[in-house]
Amino acid sequence: MENNDRTLKELATPDVVYQLWCIQYPQLEPAQTYELKYGLIHLLPKFHGLVGEDPYKHLKEFHVVCSTMKPQGIPEDYIKMKAFPFSLDGAAKDWLYLQPALFNTWGDMKCTSLEKFFPASRTATIRKEICGIRKHTRETLHEYWERFNKLCATCPHHQINEQLLIQYFYEGLSMMDISMINAASGGALMDKTPPAARHLISNMASNTHQFGIRGMSQSRMVNGISVASNQRLKNQLTELTSLVRQLVVGIH
Repeated sequence: MENNDRTLKELATPDVVYQLWCIQYPQLEPAQTYELKYGLIHLLPKFHGLVGEDPYKHLKEFHVVCSTMKPQGIPEDYIKMKAFPFSLDGAAKDWLYLQPALFNTWGDMKCTSLEKFFPASRTATIRKEICGIRKHTRETLHEYWERFNKLCATCPHHQINEQLLIQYFYEGLSMMDISMINAASGGALMDKTPPAARHLISNMASNTHQFGIRGMSQSRMVNGISVASNQRLKNQLTELTSLVRQLVVGIH
C-alpha cells in the first residue's frame, strides 16, 4: 500500500503545491533585463473585481502609468504583463491566480479580464440605458450631457453609431430644451450632421454650465401650462428667447 512509511501526522500535513503561473512573458533580448520598480508598483491603480467597478477605466489608468515608466528597449507589453498582477486585489487577484489558461500576450490578458469583469449581460444593460436615457427634472443641459457621455464611456464597445447616440440624447430632452436646441441650430437639430449636432450640443451644454442656467421646473414650462393668461405666456416666451440668445452667443 502507498504511504506505509509515513506517519499519520505526516499524511495529515498539508502539502504545498504551487499551481503553474498563468503568465508566459515575452522573450527579451539576451542583453536586456528588466526589474519591476517599487515606484511603478506604488503608482498602479487597483481593481478589486467588485460589481460597481469599471474595468475599462482601470485599464486606461493602468496604461497611463505603464506608458510613462517605459525603459528604453523594453516592450510595453512586457511591462504590462509584469505589472498587471500588482494592479489587482481581492476577487480580481483570486481570479488571475486560478486561471488555467496560459497568457502569452498582453492582448490575451486584457481580453480575458474584460470577458470576466465586463460580461455580455452588462453590455446589454448599458446599451438599454443609453437608448432610454432621459433628462432629470431640474438637471441642467450640461449635467445631462455629462451623464450621457460618462455612460457611453463606461462601455466603449456599445456599437451604437453616432447618429443614434445623438438621437437618443435628443429624445431624452424636455420640450423646453428641445425648443432651445432647435432654435440655436437654426431650425431643427436633425437637419445637422452628427458631428455638427454633437458640437452644437456640447457648446450649449458648456454655456449652461458657465452661465449657471438650470432647466425650468414643470410648472413653469410652456407645454405644462393648461390655463395661462396671455401676459404669463408672453413672459415665458421672453424668458425662453433670452436663454437661447445667451446660449447662441457662446456658439458663434
